[in-house]
Formats: sequence, structure tokens, C-alpha cells
Amino acid sequence: MDLQLTDKVVVVTGGAKGIGEGICRALAREGAIPVIVGRNQADNLKALAAIEKSGGAGYAVEAELSDPAQCLKAVEETVARYGRIEGLVNNAGANDGIGLEQGNYEQFMASLHRNVVHYYLLAHHALPYLKESRGAIVNIGSKTAETGQGGTSAYAAANGARNALTREWAVELLKYGIRVNAVIVAECWTPLYARWINTLPDPEAMLQKIRARIPLGNRMTTVEEISDMAVFLLSEKSSHTTGQLIHVDGGYVHLDRALIGE
Repeated sequence: MDLQLTDKVVVVTGGAKGIGEGICRALAREGAIPVIVGRNQADNLKALAAIEKSGGAGYAVEAELSDPAQCLKAVEETVARYGRIEGLVNNAGANDGIGLEQGNYEQFMASLHRNVVHYYLLAHHALPYLKESRGAIVNIGSKTAETGQGGTSAYAAANGARNALTREWAVELLKYGIRVNAVIVAECWTPLYARWINTLPDPEAMLQKIRARIPLGNRMTTVEEISDMAVFLLSEKSSHTTGQLIHVDGGYVHLDRALIGE
């Protein structure tokens, strides 16, 4: 399917690794120009080189998005190079385990800056250009906002905010024809996920337990499945879809637990 994204400039935060990298690759395959934004320029350039090796085009911007000034820098650098922005994917962040018992004010606030404040700032700074292009925004979110997890208050709060901002921006930006949607992730196999599971006493047993809880196919969601949905939502093929929280999770969050014997 031609998603009509050729030459569209799309900013992707956290675009050097995991889901962000997958989205950048998927955009490049569609002929779009992903702008990879991340704190480590070596990682950004490595991801960009892989895209270029496959015949795609893109750009890399080094920015520490927990610093509000660098959120503006990321947008300004993109516009200085291309003069336009047609899409924004807010993706950067990590489950950092700042809980209610094991946490404090400073850690909680720092986590919000790592996981949701930059979602607002990137959208705010990119908005003039998205108005011009009638572009689209996709926010990547986590099941933790809906299911809870325990021991991760800040990350869960950030993801609740991501969901709320998706709906709020969809309403506020209707008059500009800007669509805003979210892709909600549950159990997706990424390098970060692999690193976490390998810290456990019996990683393979835990992985089997997690897979068994995923109704569709008893398997992890792939990065490609998340990426394909995100890129579809950026495209005009989803032209009447806005304000939606789309769960690409094999039914993990919403399907009856009886399906998996619980």
C-alpha cells in the first residue's frame, strides 16, 4: 500500500533504538524523511547509516529532551534543514521505576521530564509547521497507564498524561486538520526489554510466563507491528482517524483473561 508519505519530514524522538528506530525505518521504506532525535549522536548516526544503506534518506539531531531548551533546538534544527515538518512521533522515554515507596519529589519530577514533558514541548514547538502542512502527531504510550504495574508511579503517570494529551490535542487541533493518535504498547520485544528481562533470576522462565499471557499467538509484539501502525496513522490512509488510543498488543490489555486460563 502506498501511504503517500514520499518526502514527508517526520520528527521521531528516541529514533535511534527500539520502537523509535523501527518507526524511522518504516518511514524511510515509504519514502519519507525521518528526523532521528536522541541524546546520543553516535547512536543517531548509526541508525541513520542503516537507513541510508537501505536506500532511504533522513537526518540526525542530537538533543537531550529532558532539557526543555533542547526540545526547541530539535525543532529549529529540523526546520533549518528542511523548512517544514509534516509529522511528529513522540516516542522517547523509559520505564525508570520511580515508585511511590521508592522515590521522591526530585526523582518523580525528573521522570516526568524524561517521559512526558518533552511530548508537550515537541508538539508545541512543531505546531506552527504542522499547521502549515496539516500534518499528524502520533504519541507512543504504554499499558501502564491503564493496567498499573507497581513500583513505577512516575512512568504510569506520564503515560496517563500521554493518553490524555492525545485526546486533548485531537480536539484542540481539529480546526487545523491536524490528526492526533496514540499507539499503546504492552509487551513488545526491544533491546531495552531484553536488557530488563536479563536482569531477572530466570529470564527464560519469565519470558515464557509473559508470552503465555498474550492472547493472540502467545507471543511478544514485534517492533515492526508497532512501527507499521504508527506510520499508517501518520499517513492520509488514516485520514478520518483522530483522538484514538490504538492498542497493538495481541489483546493483552482488553481481552478476557479466561482466554489464557487466568
